[in-house]
Amino acid sequence: MKAVIITIGDEILIGQVVDTNSAWLAEELTQLGIKVHRIYSISDSREEILNALDDAGKIADLVIVTGGLGPTKDDITKQCFAEFFNTTLELDNDILNFVRSYFNQRGVEMPKANEGQALVPKGGIAIKNKNGTAPGMWYEKDKAVFISLPGVPYEMKALMEENFFPMIAEHFNTPKIFHKTVLTQGIGESSLMEIIADWENSLAEENMKLAYLPQPGMVRLRITATGNQLEELKQKVEEKVDALKAIIPEFIWGFDKQKLEEVIGSKLTECKKTLATAESCTGGYIAHLITSIGGSSSYFLGSVLSYANEVKMEQLQVSPVALQVHGAVSKQVVEQMALGVKKNLKADYAIATSGIAGPTGGSEEKPVGTVWIAIATPTKVFSEKFMFGNHRERNIRKTALQALNMLRKEIEI
Repeated sequence: MKAVIITIGDEILIGQVVDTNSAWLAEELTQLGIKVHRIYSISDSREEILNALDDAGKIADLVIVTGGLGPTKDDITKQCFAEFFNTTLELDNDILNFVRSYFNQRGVEMPKANEGQALVPKGGIAIKNKNGTAPGMWYEKDKAVFISLPGVPYEMKALMEENFFPMIAEHFNTPKIFHKTVLTQGIGESSLMEIIADWENSLAEENMKLAYLPQPGMVRLRITATGNQLEELKQKVEEKVDALKAIIPEFIWGFDKQKLEEVIGSKLTECKKTLATAESCTGGYIAHLITSIGGSSSYFLGSVLSYANEVKMEQLQVSPVALQVHGAVSKQVVEQMALGVKKNLKADYAIATSGIAGPTGGSEEKPVGTVWIAIATPTKVFSEKFMFGNHRERNIRKTALQALNMLRKEIEI
């Protein structure tokens, strides 16, 4: 079974907006056993939209279109759908009442332009959008299904998850497919591949597939099994995951869509401990990750963004001698930073980072990418040096993930 994804919007073609919708849809469709054959990005043009719909309908069983459903004049997807399906737009009173209530709940009078959101091409199924005003739409033509969705990612995802994915699975009677993603940190893709080579070969023997999905600071391992019985597939995959845990226990920190900051939060909550951070090269990024998790106020006390040496000395009691003799990017300084923030904020644990994120500022002794990370616990402080490379954003991300993983391992002891 083949699918085509079409994203509509000049903002994508000029690089003003990144098309995350297609990547998300492709991943989710794959899990339904549907192969994405092509992805189009096209402009807000009648000719482009009609040509894309025609081309997609010739090669795909399922065509998913995002974008072009707003109330403004450049949003012409519905008009093009009506033309493509040789029908007309009609007012859907249920959708109209829903759109009115959407604005009323927010204490705003519905603009006249938004009445057009309730105009939908005849002959299809319109689905209310609880997160916005543009409905989702389902149409069929020549054995192919066409789905139209708003381009706003969180609106599109909610409509797909709550409405269209179940409809797709029922309509096409898709095969059962099960994915399990193992999240690893602290080892590169090539080294990981060498260590788990025999285990990976055992997957192929049982008709399972492995995909390496590297990101800055981590490698995701996605195991895929396909068959007719979902529970049987889950059991087979879980058995392989258990075997993998025995091979690389020190590198596995989570599964599927877990975030390392979530794992840290759960562990701190479980042991009723608190955390503080002292950040230099990461510029508050670790604190940002931690506080992005709901409920983090119960275990995260705060952070000192000690970018300047004066702040390190005045706020964290870092020794001027240590800074002069060893430099800010050193074992001595980063450990004093961790101890200082732990003491000042009365935390149980502390993370400290100091490094040369780049792209400038390095030396022969300490090149760009040199990073020191320290962890202070209720009983000790320790640190480790890393060489991450010369890409600033990646260095910040890698440092943050490495620091969180070091803390995770220490809490688990």
